[in-house]
Amino acid sequence: MFQNTTILITGGTGSWGHELVKKLLTFQPKEVRVFSRNEFAQVKMKRAFSDNPILKFVIGDVRDFEAVNEAAKDVDYIFHLSALKHVPICEDQPSEALKTNVNGTENIIKASLNQKVKKVIDVSTDKAVEPINFYGLTKAIGEKLITQANQLSNHTRFTCIRGGNVIGTNGSVIPFFKEQIATHHAVPLTSRGMTRFFLTVSQAIDLLIHASEQAIGGETFVMKMKACSIVDLIEVLEKHFATKDIVINEIGVRPGEKLHEVLVSHAESRNTYKFDENYYVILPEDASAFVKKRYENLPRVTFSKYQSNDELMSNAEIEQILMKANVIESTSRKR
Repeated sequence: MFQNTTILITGGTGSWGHELVKKLLTFQPKEVRVFSRNEFAQVKMKRAFSDNPILKFVIGDVRDFEAVNEAAKDVDYIFHLSALKHVPICEDQPSEALKTNVNGTENIIKASLNQKVKKVIDVSTDKAVEPINFYGLTKAIGEKLITQANQLSNHTRFTCIRGGNVIGTNGSVIPFFKEQIATHHAVPLTSRGMTRFFLTVSQAIDLLIHASEQAIGGETFVMKMKACSIVDLIEVLEKHFATKDIVINEIGVRPGEKLHEVLVSHAESRNTYKFDENYYVILPEDASAFVKKRYENLPRVTFSKYQSNDELMSNAEIEQILMKANVIESTSRKR
């Protein structure tokens, strides 16, 4: 699918972007364009990839249609990763989140249609499901815009891919917990009852590429993800990084924060199918006959909701996923 093609990645200098570029280069594309606002992040990434001639770095902002339209010229596939995603910042500055997460997505759609891009893959989040914070609301609108855009053209296909927390990405809570444990011997936690979905960045990118290859447009792919109690996660990190007993300071749930995240809502479950061992696929309410026919032979899901407190990893399983993500080493010191 990607061999000898031109690929545009918005927000491409982030953690997902680094890993996605690494994987895409193995498919021998003609060109991979990394589109982002931060010139220093682009310089660092260019050096990290040893000035690979296939990589082209483009300074621009998804809020700027002209910049997006120019970057999308002669592009075959777009991975739309660009977003403001820190929940408290989006709560405090909603107009900025709206400009990037909603207006930016509109610009991606318009530019893709204008430049006749083959396929657009929008990376979304569990925060978009039953949203209670502004970040989640903007991502939910972004998902709707993308799936609806699929009806605007016979040439450009649009699809969404929804996941949870990815270990090792920018803004991940795990490096913060590690630093608090090692330096302060205390961890602030909003609630002891909190659970979250987790996946390694490498697993997430593999699933992202697989879904982008399989998608026909208009659907939302949902990554199957393991979930854990945040208290259990802290216990595992304490075992590996604490030099003495730590204190967990419960500080209360922050504005816009859920106790449990949801990847498939109750309303969506009636249109959700088991795609394979790694994915569910959600069809829109107004799915076309073509989309319905593509998925009609798949088994429907039996759950009414897919939530992070449904099935929790044991501490040993948490340890395993942290090893896969290179957060801890199998030979690291344990207390």
